[in-house]
Amino acid sequence: MAAPSSWAQGKTGKNKSDQEEPGSKREELVTVKGNPATPAEEAAPDSTSENTVTIGGKTVAYEAVAGTITVGGTDQQDALLDLNGKRLPNTGEKPLDPEHPEEAPATARMFYVAYFQKNAAPETRPVTFFYNGGPGSSTMWLHMGSFGPRRVVIPDTKNAGGGPYKIANNDHSLLDATDLVFIDAPGTGFSRLMGKDKEKAFWGTDQDAHAFARFIHRFLTKHGRWNSPKYLFGESYGTPRSAVLSALLDDVDLNGVVLLSTILSFDNSVDGPRWNPGVDQAYALALPTYAATAYYHHKLPNQPGALEPFLDEVEKFALGEYMNALLQGSELGDAERQATAEKLHEYTGLPVAYLLKSDLRVSGGAFSKNLQDPEGLTTGRLDTRYGGPDLDPLSKEAEYDPQEAAISSAYTAAINQYLRKELKYGDNQTYKPSAYSDGNFTWDLRHQAPGGPPVGMGEAGTNVMPDLAHAMISNPNMKVMLAGGYYDLATPFFEGIYEARHLPIPRNLQSNVSYHYYPAGHMVYVNETALKQFHDDVAGFVRSTDKENQGQ
Repeated sequence: MAAPSSWAQGKTGKNKSDQEEPGSKREELVTVKGNPATPAEEAAPDSTSENTVTIGGKTVAYEAVAGTITVGGTDQQDALLDLNGKRLPNTGEKPLDPEHPEEAPATARMFYVAYFQKNAAPETRPVTFFYNGGPGSSTMWLHMGSFGPRRVVIPDTKNAGGGPYKIANNDHSLLDATDLVFIDAPGTGFSRLMGKDKEKAFWGTDQDAHAFARFIHRFLTKHGRWNSPKYLFGESYGTPRSAVLSALLDDVDLNGVVLLSTILSFDNSVDGPRWNPGVDQAYALALPTYAATAYYHHKLPNQPGALEPFLDEVEKFALGEYMNALLQGSELGDAERQATAEKLHEYTGLPVAYLLKSDLRVSGGAFSKNLQDPEGLTTGRLDTRYGGPDLDPLSKEAEYDPQEAAISSAYTAAINQYLRKELKYGDNQTYKPSAYSDGNFTWDLRHQAPGGPPVGMGEAGTNVMPDLAHAMISNPNMKVMLAGGYYDLATPFFEGIYEARHLPIPRNLQSNVSYHYYPAGHMVYVNETALKQFHDDVAGFVRSTDKENQGQ
């Protein structure tokens, strides 16, 4: 994903206190005041290069294309544009006024890097679209860390330190199974926004998903891939984007969707449940991650022999005794309250007195602050295996994410070096790791599910589970793979499992969902051992769904 305050993704470079918490009505109704648009310069031409990558001892030759595709802010506007964003001739529309480019309809020039295996038939070769989340993050994390042909090499659970950073052959690239397309969201990376009210047109749950849908349609046209097997791969906020996208792409019939570090219902976020009182399940769904973290740091009063059997036990308690205690609210008796606190102490290592004082409800930030507090350490959010010195020993919650601090510079340096030196793209352009440096970045979380109430009329928090369910029902051959890390506190792994098990789909379609979890954090690929298994799991997922849909 990305930085500690990006709600679901964590790559924003801002502290959690700088933003509204997920699920708050104030957050859902944000508006954006955009800066006046400036005349749009010509898009830089695509850069095409050839290279090889060694995967599992075998050499794969590929072509890399770095470039942009321009999309309109609405479907109607999009239909008037060519792939470079120029108005098509003879549209019947009023000509644009070159003297007032700020009045032109909003468009987004979306940057991407596509990797095509050479000597492969494009009509049968799978193609997978990758993106990080935030919302507001570029896709440099997945691009330089997971399945691209080059990967930045950094030490696991330690600060990467200063440059130079090693950019090496990625032994676990997914090019052996599928072509790859890494996309930067509008306003991030080399992607740019233009036109009137440009931020409003693209920075929101539904606006963003529509932009990605238009991009994918245009990519399939530009590269002749309409008949290829097609996959979505989203990380963190990229998972709700994938859910909405899967419903929008009803004219594509996706073969599969990979959800890495999942959050589909923002009521389940443990980042800020205190702003959502009465909805207690976020605490229960985060408990297995608390337990895994305490296990990793040897904070449990009785250290189990193995992690996964221990987590099975914690999950049963979380949905049983613990959830029952939370649901009782003020009616919970003193004896049961004490017993629950003592059990939570066994599973989290937090003091019983603190658990009672917190009314059995510990947010993610509070857990990160308090688990290693006696040592003066803050526990990581994106990856709880990481730790770092407290910024404020007296703070109530963690004030930064040690994992983000440990790896962000390496990824930023790597993407800038790689794009400019190896792919020969981006000279004289600024690569924006996120949109947060704009200063006016806000996100409209309001959402209209397929068949649901109009935007602003729904009374619940943002929830895109109906979108994914709609796509699965409409296309019952589409498979969904959930993946994540046991040490992810940004999007706890049990939260994703819970949401998938509660999708409003026929019971038999639950068999279309598979689950893969690893001893890693939010960005499982930072742990190279986990990345190797992750590659094998995703490659197997692609190959199996490709063969099934071809009738083989």
